Amino acid sequence: MESPEFCSDSQDGESAFSDVPFAPEPLVYAVMAAFREDPSPLKLNLGIGVYRTEEGKPFVLNVVRRVEQLLVNDLSLGKEYLPIAGIPEFNELSSNLILGAESPAIKENRVTTVQCVAGCGSLRVGAEFLAKHYHQKSVYIPKPTYSNHPNFFSSVGLVVKTYRYYDLATHGLDFQGLLEDLSFAPPGSIVLLQACGHNPTGVDPTIQEWEQIRQFIRSKGLLPFFDSAYQGLVSGNLDADAQSVRLFVTDGGESLIAQSYSKNMALYGERVGALLIVCKTAEVAIEVESQLKLVIRPMYSNPPIHGASMVTAILKDREMYNEWTSDLKKMNDRLINIRQKLVNTLCDKGTPGDWSHIIRQVGMYSLSGLSQDQIAFITKEYHVYMSSDGRISMAGLSSRTVPHLVEAIHAAVTRVI
Repeated sequence: MESPEFCSDSQDGESAFSDVPFAPEPLVYAVMAAFREDPSPLKLNLGIGVYRTEEGKPFVLNVVRRVEQLLVNDLSLGKEYLPIAGIPEFNELSSNLILGAESPAIKENRVTTVQCVAGCGSLRVGAEFLAKHYHQKSVYIPKPTYSNHPNFFSSVGLVVKTYRYYDLATHGLDFQGLLEDLSFAPPGSIVLLQACGHNPTGVDPTIQEWEQIRQFIRSKGLLPFFDSAYQGLVSGNLDADAQSVRLFVTDGGESLIAQSYSKNMALYGERVGALLIVCKTAEVAIEVESQLKLVIRPMYSNPPIHGASMVTAILKDREMYNEWTSDLKKMNDRLINIRQKLVNTLCDKGTPGDWSHIIRQVGMYSLSGLSQDQIAFITKEYHVYMSSDGRISMAGLSSRTVPHLVEAIHAAVTRVI
């Protein structure tokens, strides 16, 4: 008896996926790969947004190591699935952290919070919820912004538009351009806002400008969607870095907030985050949460347990919380000191140009003003890796490596037009 022929839709042994085009790797990962492959002992990675020690080593908070050991030793803990919305206590503590425990929205049960897979997962869940249940399909994002932001919204069919944010001439906020562009947004349009530590520019509105933005957005009937990835790493104070979000929540209007613990607890690979939706009433909040669960269920069913358990333990224990906030202040102080050292060294070197914007900018990033040709030169000749837009991850610098970067920048601005 002859064996049956193997049937396949493909002909002549061709792959069923032969028509799939090659896609270039996302830029930040391409920079990381190039850095890893560079054998130079001088190589410096300023492209990835992660906090490093003064010795350039990966950083894990002592309180994170301690709480992780406590969890490992707690034999009462299991590994069973979480609810779709995640750990209830984590959600409650996360809401308190970003909105304030005394927030009227929390007290009135108008906030629904779901644990998500870091900030990216929170943005993606929020985007899909809006695509399914919100009447307006246009979302306005700042120009420039985090390179992944457009993907969260375009992948669910929302129309991505931009508003001016950064003024190349002043290396500061284009406040009037921002308001002018948003004035053309149709009522109900979604507006993506970075709560603090704007990526990639390091430029934030003042609290007075935030208040004007709030009044403008509310008067136009726009829907704010905050990305809060750096709370505590801009001013060194968790409450101060949440002011922009709280302005929009205390006015009684609706908002979305994507929250991440990747940076401020250095839990990058643990992928810990939350999505908050502030609603008009408690009844609407219940309905919104029911639909968020239906968004999450076919996506990843329920979130991971380990990282969120660590965050929960730290947020609810006063001693560990105080240790964390103390470390946050030290991390922030180091970033400020590195900015100052970089500018001082550039000035001492006599490097052409005004570099004072590096000090005025805040958080983990600085948009240097270097051109793509200058960045390519710096990478080739000095083995310094950064984004092609000139963004410097200040957390990747140290007192030891600042002189090397200054040599690279000086050579680039004097030799590359």
